[in-house]
Amino acid sequence: MANLKEIRNRIASVSSTMQITSAMKMVSAAKLKKAQDAITAMRPYSDKLTELLQSLSANLDKDSGSKFSEEREVKNVLIVSFTSNRGLCGAFNSNILKQSISLAENTYAGKKVDFITIGKKANDFIGKNHTIVANHSSVYDDLTFDNVALIAEYIMEQFSNGTYDKIELVYNKFKNAATQIVITEQFLPIVPMEMDGKDEATSNIDYIYEPSEKEIVEQLIPKSLKTQLYKSVRDSFASEHGARMTAMHKATDNATELRDQLKLTYNKARQAAITNEILEIVGGAEALNN
Repeated sequence: MANLKEIRNRIASVSSTMQITSAMKMVSAAKLKKAQDAITAMRPYSDKLTELLQSLSANLDKDSGSKFSEEREVKNVLIVSFTSNRGLCGAFNSNILKQSISLAENTYAGKKVDFITIGKKANDFIGKNHTIVANHSSVYDDLTFDNVALIAEYIMEQFSNGTYDKIELVYNKFKNAATQIVITEQFLPIVPMEMDGKDEATSNIDYIYEPSEKEIVEQLIPKSLKTQLYKSVRDSFASEHGARMTAMHKATDNATELRDQLKLTYNKARQAAITNEILEIVGGAEALNN
């Protein structure tokens, strides 16, 4: 039977851990509400803007198309990986890192693959074996559209000047507090909308554009790409707090269960110690009587 003092120390340690995980859970829950409201509010706008851009790009002929729609032989690839700056959020970071490394070493094997990391966890892990051209972990400190737009402008410039032929985003899409979906999304070149059935018939309608279809697309593309990247960051940010809240909730439950087991063990050990003392007293009294 374990020493009583040893068990008491373990109970105190587990109780302290339980208080920390419970506090972290409440903090993440508070942050999650704000992050969830932000991504829920902007997702319909972002999706519709991307859909509109893809539809317009699909109708442009090859000569008048945008430089951001240009399909090239893929030799150089840039992968943008979104993780968190801190841990204690379950498999949130490891899932992204596995997918990012798989893209680099399997999907694009034999090609030159570089990374842009958004989050310290991605920067620390991927930087061990792959080239990181930029790290934007600080974007979470002041998560605004303008700050993310600067990153988008840099990525667009790298594609337009021919440094990279394809750019992929790897991030966690927020579904709910308990579920995050790992998404691999092509950022550039822009993927034209695939028309079929009723959509194809609709796409054949001849619209009048003012000033012109090409000019509208050229103005929409930078805005759409910046919005797409901002949505990805927002998705990842909300997913992080959802994952951390869930992980801390499970950790708190496990700590509670372990504390209860230790208390039961402590009570059994204490009862055994008291019984032994009583037996020693009774034994001593009998010895004196004899």
